Amino acid sequence: MADASNSGVTAASDRALGSGSAESKNIFGHPRGLLFIAGTELWDRISFHGMQALLVLYMVEQLLLPGHVEHVAGFAAFRHVIESATGPLSTQALAFQIFGLYIGLVYFTPVFGGALGDRLLGRVRTVSLGALLMTAGHFCLAFDWSFLLALLLLILGAGCLRGNLQPQVGELYAKDDRRRTTAFQIYAAMIALGGFVAPIVTGQLAKSFTWHVGFAFAGFGMLIGLGVYLYGRPYLPPDPPRRERLAAPPLTREERRTVWMLILLLPVASLFWIAQSQVWNTYNIWVRDHVNLTFGHWTMPVPWLQSLDGLAPFACMPLVLMLWRWQRTRGREPNEFAKMTIGCWIFGASTLLLAAASVAAGATGRASLAWAVAFHLCSNIGWIFFAPTTTALVSRAAPDKINATMIGGYSLAVFMGSVISGRLGALYERWPASEFWLLHAALVSLGGVLVLMFGALMKPALQQVQPLPVPAGAPFTQMLLEES
Repeated sequence: MADASNSGVTAASDRALGSGSAESKNIFGHPRGLLFIAGTELWDRISFHGMQALLVLYMVEQLLLPGHVEHVAGFAAFRHVIESATGPLSTQALAFQIFGLYIGLVYFTPVFGGALGDRLLGRVRTVSLGALLMTAGHFCLAFDWSFLLALLLLILGAGCLRGNLQPQVGELYAKDDRRRTTAFQIYAAMIALGGFVAPIVTGQLAKSFTWHVGFAFAGFGMLIGLGVYLYGRPYLPPDPPRRERLAAPPLTREERRTVWMLILLLPVASLFWIAQSQVWNTYNIWVRDHVNLTFGHWTMPVPWLQSLDGLAPFACMPLVLMLWRWQRTRGREPNEFAKMTIGCWIFGASTLLLAAASVAAGATGRASLAWAVAFHLCSNIGWIFFAPTTTALVSRAAPDKINATMIGGYSLAVFMGSVISGRLGALYERWPASEFWLLHAALVSLGGVLVLMFGALMKPALQQVQPLPVPAGAPFTQMLLEES
């Protein structure tokens, strides 16, 4: 019986991957292609998070100040367009709004990048194009005049790359293969690792040299990612012939209903990303103003705290997986929507720590670094419950013929959350910091309530696929991952 289960998993994954021996393409029980896709994502995130950790500080402390902002090509017209919608903005509020728009669009363009890969260019060409555009964008940040051009290239490149890289993870596995969810956890771990390494390196480079040196490191990181991806091309899921992509049959009535359900989930999920996006945005300024980063004669670079968002998942994810396994053995494991709800509530509770730290800082001048460390550890437990689970849900539920488009479409939740967070960032200058973070704790907690309600609505349309059993003889640690 165990042999039959093992062969069933292998055969299903072999069909998902394409022709060839499954054994030759597997490593640690997973298709070898996962190693290269996750490795590419690691370098993508090293480049992205390295730049992201610096961007708001760079704008507030240099680019948007007199003597620099006048040299940015097209900036006067760009600012006029923004302020025609928001009203006059201070330098700091303008930086928050630009950052929110940038992050939002980075997560919006994968909708079109996924469609481009699905219907026209195929995955490999579109990912390669995206990596080259992002590399050019990072290098354009080396000059003040090309700042807006750099953001445009980064936005378009991220759409092409992420709209097609992540769907390839799901394409390595059959729909009912238990390892699919684990694969997305591994993929998320690479995102976290990149988020840990990048702020440390770019933050130190920016402090020791210039902002532009930090941005250049991000560009070289993206080039390395492209090299990893192309080297692993023989192990990637094959693209269907272009004629087949263009002639894809229309969606069935049931598939259309599922698609609409997933679309309706987007504004609900965006409430989580409002709070998460603020950690990338206003949070850096809050740390600079309210947290004690001085140790003797040395001051820790502000971006280093962002690296905890990468370290925390590595520390917490095995514990969360063991919890889910323990719950499963007792028939009490939460379903996908319950996990997402728990993630929102944990993140909301963590954001309350920032409100409490703001009160402590008001009394003593600066809050202890322990407040920020506790926030990153706790909030990332919420992220583990919410983000990979949601991606796995969309990957499983979306019809095959538009799977990449739908996974890219889920990025609209991040887009909405990021744009709203940028607008809310203007409140940081007018509200006490404690009230600012209380607002975000309330929003993400409300998202948890709505996700739970939405799960009950979607349950008839999105019945969970029963995963295949874990192959007999797998090591305990592998079984732990597979079963989670």
